[in-house]
Amino acid sequence: MNNEEFIEKRKFIIKLGKSLHKFGTPAYRLEAHLQAVTKLLGLEGYFLISPTAMTFVLQHDADQEYNHVARVKPGELDLGALARTDELVEELVSGKRTLQEALDRLDEIANKPNAYGSLLTLLAFGSSAGAFAMLMGTSWNDVFWSALLGFMVYGLVYRAERSKRMAEMLEPLAAILCALVASGITQIDPHINMPVVILSGIIIFVPGLALTLGLAELAARDLISGTARIMDACMLLFKLYFGAIFGMVVGKAIFGEAIYFEPEPVPLIAVWSAVPILSMALVIIFKARMKDSPWGILAGIVAFFSSMLGAIYLGASIGIFFGAFAVGVYSNLFARWMKAPASIALLQGIVILVPGSKTYIGLNTLILGETMLNQSHIGSQIFLIFMSIVAGLIFANVAVSPRRTL
Repeated sequence: MNNEEFIEKRKFIIKLGKSLHKFGTPAYRLEAHLQAVTKLLGLEGYFLISPTAMTFVLQHDADQEYNHVARVKPGELDLGALARTDELVEELVSGKRTLQEALDRLDEIANKPNAYGSLLTLLAFGSSAGAFAMLMGTSWNDVFWSALLGFMVYGLVYRAERSKRMAEMLEPLAAILCALVASGITQIDPHINMPVVILSGIIIFVPGLALTLGLAELAARDLISGTARIMDACMLLFKLYFGAIFGMVVGKAIFGEAIYFEPEPVPLIAVWSAVPILSMALVIIFKARMKDSPWGILAGIVAFFSSMLGAIYLGASIGIFFGAFAVGVYSNLFARWMKAPASIALLQGIVILVPGSKTYIGLNTLILGETMLNQSHIGSQIFLIFMSIVAGLIFANVAVSPRRTL
């Protein structure tokens, strides 16, 4: 291998790693994928990935060696870009693209605008907040106001994409505004459960998935990345909780004490219908490709109803194990059949199971001693659910090997 070819290959591997990190790939999957691609290109590579730093060591022989260290920002989930990048690697390995064409294509993927546009994303934020309130089994009043808060939160997200200052304070500001608006709503509609409406409004920020991925990285012995991801998720949870408490205190000072009249809960059919609605919203929020969207929606349905079936016999917390196992097997089969990353189906299914909302409720119980939705023994439930998800995914990979690294 001449020096020019080595330089071109190392450029591609480094750019590929940074792109996949930007698209939200977990560290253990990214390291395994880079190892596989490096081997296919005839190089030897060693990688150390964390949410904020990447180290590449690439070599061909004693005379051709290159080290690269980069400081990066934590990635945001973009399942469409992840799938396109995986296709690109397949095209490169099969000889359909040259290395230079692959480098250019990586730039195209990174700069591709959101295929769904602002209006559909706005609807997805509103419907995800409303669907979450339905999933919690609250009232139609809560569902309606939660959806409106979801629309407001997207307005802040839209602004944050164009303003660095806004991006830095996005999560606590969203929680403060949701709490303030919810306090005002109680004056015209006393039938809303204010803490639940606030939680539903900011549910898109609650880092349940990040906590689960961090634990999965720890289970895969990726200790640096797993610890960093969990601490980052905990700090985000603290910012959201502080914002919600601050907004409620200010709202109480402005609007006075809220009077709550318990309304009729939504029927059971509404709780079940919330799952496909939430899954459809997540397709847009996670920017999955349209051709992959039915598989992602089905993953959410498989995860939810498998966990419900398991809960009938073994209890809610352990029942989550069966949901995680089922969606893990399903996503690995999807990866085999469709020759696409298992993450496309897996993450959209797992997000239905993750106890991000329970973590928030547990924090509320710990600090204020108040319970939401009559949730008792919340701390032990959170621990069991997280462990059940991680164990379910491990057993799923043993039952049906993924055969793909992403």
